[in-house]
Amino acid sequence: MEVKDRKDIDVKDTWTLESIYANNELWEEEYAALEKEAEEFAKLKGAIEADVSKIPVVLDAYYGLHRCLSKLSVYARMRSDQDTTDSTYQTMSAKIGSLGVKIGAASAFVEPEILSYSKEQLEAAEKENERTAYYGRKIEEMLRGQEHTLDAEKEELLAAAGDMAEAPDDIFSVLMNADMKYPDIVLEDGTHLPLTNSTYISYMESPDRAVREGAFKTLYGQIASLKNTFAAIYRGNLKQAKFYAQSRKYSSARAMYLADSNVPESVYDNLLSAVHEALPMMYRYVAVRKKVLGVDKLHMYDVYTPIVAAQNQTYEFDQAKQMVLEALKPMGEDYLSHAREGLENRWIDIYPNKGKKGGAYSWGCYDSQPFILLNYTKNLDSVFTLIHEMGHSIHSYYSRTAQDYAYSDYKIFVAEVASTCNECLLMHDLLEKTTDKEQRKYLLNHYLDSFKGTLFRQTMFAEFEKTAHDYCAQGKPLTAEALSQMYLELNQKYFGPDMEKDEEIAYEWMRIPHFYTPFYVYQYATGYSAAVALSAKILKEGKPAVDAYMNFLKGGESKDPIDLLKMAGVDMTTEKPVADALALFGELVAELEALV
Repeated sequence: MEVKDRKDIDVKDTWTLESIYANNELWEEEYAALEKEAEEFAKLKGAIEADVSKIPVVLDAYYGLHRCLSKLSVYARMRSDQDTTDSTYQTMSAKIGSLGVKIGAASAFVEPEILSYSKEQLEAAEKENERTAYYGRKIEEMLRGQEHTLDAEKEELLAAAGDMAEAPDDIFSVLMNADMKYPDIVLEDGTHLPLTNSTYISYMESPDRAVREGAFKTLYGQIASLKNTFAAIYRGNLKQAKFYAQSRKYSSARAMYLADSNVPESVYDNLLSAVHEALPMMYRYVAVRKKVLGVDKLHMYDVYTPIVAAQNQTYEFDQAKQMVLEALKPMGEDYLSHAREGLENRWIDIYPNKGKKGGAYSWGCYDSQPFILLNYTKNLDSVFTLIHEMGHSIHSYYSRTAQDYAYSDYKIFVAEVASTCNECLLMHDLLEKTTDKEQRKYLLNHYLDSFKGTLFRQTMFAEFEKTAHDYCAQGKPLTAEALSQMYLELNQKYFGPDMEKDEEIAYEWMRIPHFYTPFYVYQYATGYSAAVALSAKILKEGKPAVDAYMNFLKGGESKDPIDLLKMAGVDMTTEKPVADALALFGELVAELEALV
């Protein structure tokens, strides 16, 4: 597929960022205005402390700042992402990032001042003022974290340290994406293939085993040559998490990061426990993969290549749109109408172009439509990516239209639920309609690989992360050797006896960017489990399940994530959703075993 310059992409295949700001001059004007507003906001320091009735005045101004900041940020960063070679938008992105840190420091006084009052005083203030009562849930969340909130001066200091705390993530990103250079893959016949971090996975999906092995050994050989540097960077990230947790008097870094969404630590532990119990099913899948590939020894470089050929099917974007709409029919007409709007009215930046950010995402702000960045390449994975990102976008649409700005976001814990539920509905629709045995095998393999990559792999990541942070808290050595041995043992535990013990995989942790956002990855696995459960309810129960699910989509931050999911019929405080998802995985493995 030809990769065009940005200027040569048809406008109808691009997103409508001009609907946010018609031109850069308007962005600059609003940026300058926000800088002044931030300076004025800083003058409100002490207002709440002097008079409890000032809470809504300060919070209205606070959320006004962040609403404008979000709009500015979305425009600058999406413009930059559509062509990363455009220095204009790189500069704008950097400016808005710095302004965000300044606003964070300027508003650090808000929570400590509110918490200078007792619970009883705050409840009385809510009864006296309707606007204070509106912020009741926000105040309740502050009270919940009261013992972890410092005085205004210390909060301002921690906020100002934000740039410094991001250093490990920034250094990792630059090293991995800009400075790391890989030697060519050299095959036995002397063929040279260029290798980069972004092309690695495409090589790992190759049907040519020599290409896969070459990519695997070349990439990890190069990473291993800098293992002490990677260990030092990650050690810095672990230590900054430990510092913040200790500063805020949390029992652990994990407790601190889960507290933001009020997720009990038992949810994390239940996930690990349920997946551990299901590892024999994972081992069965590994055995099927080994059998179908027809190899004496299965290596880690055999994990990504499809075990059933995709029959070279391609899907033009118009065809993908129809597949998405067909799959989403169980969601009802209201949901479908928004999917059609997004597909037809330029929510989506569809095709790759030179300089465009890789991958895919859904974004937007309270004052814009949702937007989707794609790099559509006409294969089935691209169709699944489309319906996945559309799930995020429609979730955001419902949340923003049902809630006022202060409650319009949703927590990361539920962020992957709507997107993955859409994927499950697409897979169900394709499996229901296919009459071709080879196509069914391919779809089953695709589904199983999704389970493997999301439920099993992300849980393995979560276990590694927990262990690494525990080591840091206990003052144990966090050398490259210790971290790599930890990762190697987990990899062997999760893939089982039919997988060869490739030493190179010990270094995989060094290239995982999500580890620099502590205790994030487990939410992929819990979200996937919830999505499997919800899609099953929708398909089985119809409208009652859809109505409950729609209330979840509209919930925003009006309730804790756990309670929002309970509204939809899924209780993540129990092992049941994860266990049910894993039971489905077992059924799919058994069907694929029978077909091959």
